[in-house]
Amino acid sequence: MLVREGAFTSESVSDGHPDKFCDQVSDAVLDACLAQDPASRVAAESAAKGNRVWVFGEITTRARLDVPALVREVARGIGHADGRWGFDPAALQVDVGLTLQSPEIQAKVDTGGAGDQGMMFGYACDETPALMPAPILWAHTLLREHKRLRATPEGAAIGPDAKSQVTVEYRDGKPVRVLAVVVSTQHAPDIAPGALRELVVEQIVRKVLPQALADNAALHINPGGPFVHGGPAADAGLTGRKIMVDTYGGYARHGGGGFSGKDPTKVDRSAAYAARQLAREIVARRLARHCEVRLAYAIGVAQPLAIHVDSFGTGDIPSAELARLAAPALFTPAAMIARLGLRAPIYRRTAAFGHFGRPDFPWEQQM
Repeated sequence: MLVREGAFTSESVSDGHPDKFCDQVSDAVLDACLAQDPASRVAAESAAKGNRVWVFGEITTRARLDVPALVREVARGIGHADGRWGFDPAALQVDVGLTLQSPEIQAKVDTGGAGDQGMMFGYACDETPALMPAPILWAHTLLREHKRLRATPEGAAIGPDAKSQVTVEYRDGKPVRVLAVVVSTQHAPDIAPGALRELVVEQIVRKVLPQALADNAALHINPGGPFVHGGPAADAGLTGRKIMVDTYGGYARHGGGGFSGKDPTKVDRSAAYAARQLAREIVARRLARHCEVRLAYAIGVAQPLAIHVDSFGTGDIPSAELARLAAPALFTPAAMIARLGLRAPIYRRTAAFGHFGRPDFPWEQQM
């Protein structure tokens, strides 16, 4: 996709959002399995409401897990150390329902086949140094700054649950100004609305958005009013419910499969990472300004059924020639796992603030 004219909006959510808490729990289970047994097969789902957390799904592993301890560790890492924000790790009831992977699926994956069917998309563009669309990159950066701030004495009055949203105006296919910014953050009951607004604007918004583009942006700080109650104490959470936040903020297409809790034999995850790497490579080499890579798989079949590369007319090289960079052998599950090092316990870090545009992940490196 290429936005040529008009406004485009993307949102992000913080690591303390209830859905993101569940994503982090699922990926913490995956990481714990891979740390002990890199050949683990994992499809872990999580749900949360109040002081109750459910972890369920299919796992085949030699690892020994203490799932309740993992859940409490994730909660503390988000900032729920003492129950101040309505979610006390010591009081959590954790229900675990994990069974073995289906033997039919296991037999096909054992021979190198894809762990599921579906379509996966990777995308990159030259709008930002991270080769990500500007709206989603800035939305994520706002909430990374939110997390940094709330760990300081100055930010002690803001809580873990938060959302951001950035609306950008495009002309001739390029972002020219920020039209609107929304930040809604959980907060202590005793902070005045004016003080909260000043804190968020000066310590988050002004530090993140480029001044030249955002000087006249409309700033909506907690537009819904008080936000004292948040996280799983206020709303239910579920793994895999923020797929657009996880990827490109709606700017690029999505195959529909979530990422968190899935080991890399699940091409929902590994192929989306590999497609991003190729799209990023094409843009980084300046072969195109925008690039989308599309893949399709059948369960149990190693090579992709279809590979397509589209530069939306932004490069000197036709898309059909760019597609020659996408040899099918590069996109089998085994090849993607080996090239990207996907048997390592790297996934919990992906489960908040986006899976793409972050240089510490292997799919953001040169092919």
